[in-house]
Amino acid sequence: MAHFNGSIKSDALGMRTNLTIITPADILNAPEHGKVVYLLHGLSDDAFAWEQNAQLPQLADTYNLTFILPEVQRSFYTDMAYGLKYFTYVAEELPQICKRLFCISGRREDTYVMGLSMGGYGALKCALKKPEQYAGCGAFSALTDIYQLPERAEIEEPSRLREIQAAFGMEHELFPENDLYRLAKECETKPVKPKIFMACGTEDFIYQHSVKFRDFITPMDFDFTYKEWSGVHEWYLWNKALHLACAHFFPETPNNPYCNIK
Repeated sequence: MAHFNGSIKSDALGMRTNLTIITPADILNAPEHGKVVYLLHGLSDDAFAWEQNAQLPQLADTYNLTFILPEVQRSFYTDMAYGLKYFTYVAEELPQICKRLFCISGRREDTYVMGLSMGGYGALKCALKKPEQYAGCGAFSALTDIYQLPERAEIEEPSRLREIQAAFGMEHELFPENDLYRLAKECETKPVKPKIFMACGTEDFIYQHSVKFRDFITPMDFDFTYKEWSGVHEWYLWNKALHLACAHFFPETPNNPYCNIK
C-alpha cells in the first residue's frame, strides 16, 4: 500500500491535526477515479486506530479504495459549543485538502463515509447532512441517540458530562441540529440520498441504538441495509463490518475474495 501518516494544517480547527491515508499498493496502475472512504474513529481512538486494527491494505487493494482517517478527539464530530469546528473540518475542509494533496476523486459517486461507535454517529451525520457529497455511509456499532448521552454519563462516569456539554452546549442546545432522527427526516425529502449500511453486535452495550434507528429508518425512502450477529463493542466485529460494507457498496469488484463473507 501507499501509506501516509502525518499532520496537516486546518484553518477550521486553527491548528495542525493528525491524518492517515492508505491507498492501493500499485497506485500508478490503479484505475482513475478510485473510490474514497473517509473512515472515522470512535470516542477513545485516534487517526491511527483503524490502520492498527483493521485490514485496510487488503481492502484498499481489493476495491481500489483510498482510506482517509482523520482525528477529531472526543468531539462527537460536532462544531462544538465550547471547542473546535470538527464537523466543518471533516465534512467540508478535509475533502478539499485531500483533493489538492493526494489527487483523489471529488465526485459524489466515488465518495463514502464510514465509522465505528462515535465515528458511526459521525458518518451518519455527514451523510445525512450532506447527501449531495456522499454516495454511501457505513455505520458500525453506531451511537444514534445523542439524547441518551447525559443520562448515561451521569450513571457511568459523571466527569464525561463536561465533554458532552462542551460538544452540545451547557443545556444541550445543539442536540436538535445534531439529532440523526431529525436529519434523516430532512434528508428523506432531498433529491439524492446516501445508501446506508449499518451493523452491530447483539451483545454490544450500544445495540439498542442500532435497533432503534433501524426500526425508524426502515420504512423511510432510503436504500438501507442492516446486519447483526453475536458480538460486542470490539475490533473483531468492526473489521468484519468493514469487510461487509465494502462488499455491499462495491459488488462490481472483479475476483473479490470477500464477496461471500456472511
